[in-house]
Amino acid sequence: MTYPTQPQASHYIDGVYLEDEAGESFPVIYPATGAEIARIHSATPEIVDRALEAARRAQPAWAALSGTERGRILRRAADIMRERNHDLSVLETMDTGKPLQETLVADATSGADALEYFGGLAGSLTGEHIPLADGNWAYTVREALGVCVGIGAWNYPTQIACWKAAPALACGNTMVFKPSETTPLSALKVAEILVEAGAPPGVFNVVQGMGEVGGRLVTDPRVAKVSLTGSVPTGRKVYAAAADGMKHVTMEMGGKSPMLVFEDADIENAVGGAILGNFYSSGQVCSNGTRVFVQRGVKEKFLDRLTERLKGAVIGDPMDEATSFGPIVSQRQMEIVQGYIAKGVEEGARLVTGGNRIGNEGFWLEPTIFADVTDDMTIAREEIFGPVLSVLDFEDEEEAITRANATEFGLSAGVFTRDLARGHRVIGRLQAGSCFINSYNDAPVEVPFGGVKMSGVGRENSKQAIEHYSQVKSVFVRMGDVEAPY
Repeated sequence: MTYPTQPQASHYIDGVYLEDEAGESFPVIYPATGAEIARIHSATPEIVDRALEAARRAQPAWAALSGTERGRILRRAADIMRERNHDLSVLETMDTGKPLQETLVADATSGADALEYFGGLAGSLTGEHIPLADGNWAYTVREALGVCVGIGAWNYPTQIACWKAAPALACGNTMVFKPSETTPLSALKVAEILVEAGAPPGVFNVVQGMGEVGGRLVTDPRVAKVSLTGSVPTGRKVYAAAADGMKHVTMEMGGKSPMLVFEDADIENAVGGAILGNFYSSGQVCSNGTRVFVQRGVKEKFLDRLTERLKGAVIGDPMDEATSFGPIVSQRQMEIVQGYIAKGVEEGARLVTGGNRIGNEGFWLEPTIFADVTDDMTIAREEIFGPVLSVLDFEDEEEAITRANATEFGLSAGVFTRDLARGHRVIGRLQAGSCFINSYNDAPVEVPFGGVKMSGVGRENSKQAIEHYSQVKSVFVRMGDVEAPY
């Protein structure tokens, strides 16, 4: 099968595509059919070394450019990405299985937004003058960290590559990025576009591979910063390895986020939020509100309307723009989700709709709703990462808050209510980093994104990201004589 913008080789290092067939090969599978669409070679230690050395060599000159010059390149890359949005979206659909209807508006476009935003911000990154007593003063300088490593997840490969690259490059760092081995293609096009836009060779490099490649990157002494998007078990390992070398880190990990629907909520909007927070991308979004707490008085009304609207999901060829619901990303992930569905039934949850595999080609599962879910059930405690929504009943506000917070995770939270005082009050008490009132899963680049508790540390996007990709040097200036005791 051929498709537009097919990358030319497995790795992109020092401004060119690079293949090394000594590395173990692995297939890239199109989730809609299960067909192999490409074969990638994992990075050998020599390839990893070349990528890190290219990034190390390029970094001083890149940091020496003015922020305005770096920003101009990032903004040009954003323009190129938008011009090629259709082809990049087709590649993203082949890589992930997500419907073209979705990738056209949520993937390369989101990546372009990040490149444009941080490109615009780059020229404004300055220090400050601090007046002190006796005519003395100090100033601060914002400096790049050096070589950064980005480790991506498989659900938003283009977006994640840009969310990490844009602030890193804006601050004067260089980056070596390792995509998920499940969706390895799209990040290569990001690297290609950045070089076309004027980024010097070595500023953004891509290497492929499994966990051992990530391990080599994270532990290398040339690396100053690690940014990971992934699961909690992976995040624990990466965080520990980075800590050993005192590296800066941003960890964006999973969640089991609560969505609270009060009796006075606009039910249509609440149902829409539940759909976006559970079935968009076939449920493969880290911030998903998979524990939907619905106040008892409207529970059945909510379930009836949700079930009715799910009938409008168009399941079919992801390349058809009419399709609105696609497959799971891989055979393994489909089997994991099937295991959770079986567990939900076994533990006594009421299966309202869905739960079955669709066809025998590709990795398709029906949108699935469970009701009468209790807090101790596996499907209410563990991240499923598939199209499975759990509805839990609650009586009053205090109960809902207490139960919503009873999780090790803290990525997102949402509240649906017409009472805005209650909306702000409840969100103020929910333990989560990225929250929503009468909405769900919006992620504009201008807004910080990240979690608390086991959902991670640091923030991506917004001005906050600059703090995580730079460091501040302070300089004290004495204007008079130095007095010493002897």
